[in-house]
Amino acid sequence: MGIIALLDGGDKAFWRELSTGWSVLACLPFAALLLSIAVLPLAVPHWWEHNRNKGIVAAFCGVPVGLFFLNRDSFQILQTGAEYAAFIVLLGSLFVISGGIYVRGSLAGTPLVNTGFLAVGSVLASFMGTTGASMLLIRPLLRANQKRKRKSHVVIFFIFIVANTGGCLTPLGDPPLFLGFLKGVPFAWTLRFLPQWALLNAALLILFHFLDQYQFDKGDVETKGSLVEDVQSKERIGIEGWHNIGLLGGVVLAIYASGTWIFPWAEHRFGHLKADFLSKGVQILLMATLAGLSLRLTSRKIRSKNQFTWSPIVEVAVLFAGIFMAMIPALLILDAKGDQFGLKHPWQYFWLTGGLSSFLDNAPTYLTYLSVAQGAGMIPQDLRTVGDNLYLVAISLGAVFMGANTYIGNGPNFMVKAIAEEAKIPMPSFFGYMKWSIAILIPFFIAVTFLFFRGAS
Repeated sequence: MGIIALLDGGDKAFWRELSTGWSVLACLPFAALLLSIAVLPLAVPHWWEHNRNKGIVAAFCGVPVGLFFLNRDSFQILQTGAEYAAFIVLLGSLFVISGGIYVRGSLAGTPLVNTGFLAVGSVLASFMGTTGASMLLIRPLLRANQKRKRKSHVVIFFIFIVANTGGCLTPLGDPPLFLGFLKGVPFAWTLRFLPQWALLNAALLILFHFLDQYQFDKGDVETKGSLVEDVQSKERIGIEGWHNIGLLGGVVLAIYASGTWIFPWAEHRFGHLKADFLSKGVQILLMATLAGLSLRLTSRKIRSKNQFTWSPIVEVAVLFAGIFMAMIPALLILDAKGDQFGLKHPWQYFWLTGGLSSFLDNAPTYLTYLSVAQGAGMIPQDLRTVGDNLYLVAISLGAVFMGANTYIGNGPNFMVKAIAEEAKIPMPSFFGYMKWSIAILIPFFIAVTFLFFRGAS
């Protein structure tokens, strides 16, 4: 099959046959990979520390699926490869560029300062993306708290807020919203999420502040002298590597330009699928160029001060390569069976989209349930006329908010975890993190359901 045929959608007859005929057994490699990520760090921690071994597990689960589709429908591999390349180049470019920004002196890791960090991150996440905001702020936050013993909860709430729930106000905030923008949702439409954004993030910030104050006071009692004095910076605040802030802006501009100018132009000339590949290719080229400029222009001294290493991005790259490949059958089954769930109310779309987005890539999950709702007549085919449609609000917020439920729910989650662990902060296991998300996030999501979706139709 030639590249042009692949870009026109590959073997569509095979895709339809596979989607309707496969059983849950097709999802076993994906389930095995998720179980490995959850169990192996506890069962064989020293073995799991090496990225080579993570790569072996990811390949064992992902390669068989990839070989099967390569022989039967190469389009799936091409499409998944393009999505993975755009995903990892985005994470990698932001990781490299933010690693060249050093906040000299840092702030004091007090509860008030930490809450302020998360509040600023909740705003930045919507305008420079959850990944961009996470990579920019996580290192200064860790340095501010380096003298504290109890700080794992700071990183957990950082993942909740900055890496997820803060990113719902613009299409730049999170990939599902960006895909909705590409399909015709007006750019400013997501600003209507302001009440949900404000309620959820304010509630999380208030809870975090009281929890952090409790942990800080407990640590102060156990510390000789005053912990308040210990966490104070003895160096004046300053920023080194200013040019990287401009490069971060360049990444945001590249994402915006690909959706606002490149994709519509290419779609008009070549059709939707080819436009999707072309816009992704331009994004990858621009972001890789900006990352290269950062490496070229930033001194090694600045990166050394940031304790910059390649290990976190390598860990994310090898694990998500397996995840992207192994989840193909799950997404195909979801695409084929999604209209059989009998969904009638916005709250059902909120929970089903969110629940699946916790474990699958939230972008295709968003598109699947958008298509289901459109097929049922609940969302107009022309998304430019979507108006105050609660079904699309529910799908959008479910995909963005519930990415915080697991480490793999959204790209920056695992990246933040890896950076924190490299800084010697003990992070909870896969299931340990889920205990936090179930105890804290699920009650807030229930509140969002009753306040905004329950009873609506």
